[in-house]
Amino acid sequence: MSPPWSLACSKCERTDSAAGLPTVCPSCGSPWLVRYGETPGPAVRSQLAGRPWTMWRYREWLPVAEGEEPVSLGEGMTPLLRWAPLERQLGLATVWVKDESKNPTGSFKARGLAAAVTAAVRGGARTFTIPTAGNAGVALAAYARRAGVPVHVFAPATTPRTILEQIRSFGAELKLLDGHIGDCGTAAREFAAAHGAFDVSTLREPYRIEGKKTMGLELAEQLGWALPDVVLYPAGGGTGLIGMWKAFDELRAAGWVTDPAPRLYAVQSTGCAPVVRAFDAGAEHTDPWPNPQTVAAGLRVPAPLGGRLMLRALRATGGKAVAVPDGDLERWRRTLTGQGLDASPEGGAAAAGLEVLVRGGDVGPRDRVVVFNTGAGWLYR
Repeated sequence: MSPPWSLACSKCERTDSAAGLPTVCPSCGSPWLVRYGETPGPAVRSQLAGRPWTMWRYREWLPVAEGEEPVSLGEGMTPLLRWAPLERQLGLATVWVKDESKNPTGSFKARGLAAAVTAAVRGGARTFTIPTAGNAGVALAAYARRAGVPVHVFAPATTPRTILEQIRSFGAELKLLDGHIGDCGTAAREFAAAHGAFDVSTLREPYRIEGKKTMGLELAEQLGWALPDVVLYPAGGGTGLIGMWKAFDELRAAGWVTDPAPRLYAVQSTGCAPVVRAFDAGAEHTDPWPNPQTVAAGLRVPAPLGGRLMLRALRATGGKAVAVPDGDLERWRRTLTGQGLDASPEGGAAAAGLEVLVRGGDVGPRDRVVVFNTGAGWLYR
């Protein structure tokens, strides 16, 4: 039986059912986006108060079948913290930090992999594989172990040791490669073809976006069903940025919020900034970034499959993409850590990006701003 949602290609508008184990659009190779047959009404919003404090409280917004028990470790509903030091330092009235380090596996990747593993197990997956810059490998290893499914992870040899130890601790088969995540992606696809493993790479299946979408749903609920003016997001593969863009559109269509969608800003490192380069050039797609180099492993994604979608999200919301040097993102990571936040390098990049946007006049004193810390700093030590 087909689930009560369908798939629409993000580029050519081909549609398909969501039965089995969908990957990418067979017509053009672009990512699928999930489309739901029904919009959750106001009655559903009123029921949330009595539900568990995890991302699955939004099950009507997610690809989970009626009565289905998701593969979960309690992910989601991370703190949204008013951050007065950033307000003072940058001359802003209202800044929150959305702290994704509090997820079960230490990063926002828990959301997407929980949704992806749930859907893949339902579809019949018997083995998983993934390329990772770090946090996605930890999350898949944990959720695959929770589901009782073996997993094969391909990671750059330069991945921080603590992250590699976490992947191994959850029982994953880990293969280290010289090169970057793009090289690991090639190896994962080859493994999938040779061994029948299901590849849950970023945007090569449609459900990681749906899990990441819950960050946008949570922001709305945590702000009393209002939306901020600005969201800064450190973007590598970009699934979270795309997912929140989708969430804000769906919330508005359902009448759960009436505010305009926030201006979305993607922050990258100057050592790997394919989205920034494409945005500044007015391009509709990203080109591979040669020799990607940055201390922020999650931003070292030279050829994101979701480049087109990220560019659409930025332009549709009136945002933009900015790049910051590693020295600046490290300075801000240390600053946030000194203020009591266990910030990852990517979280430091988001704060550094806010500084750039304030100085450039893109973000004003009265803007209500959300900065994402996408992972835990301890994983990089």
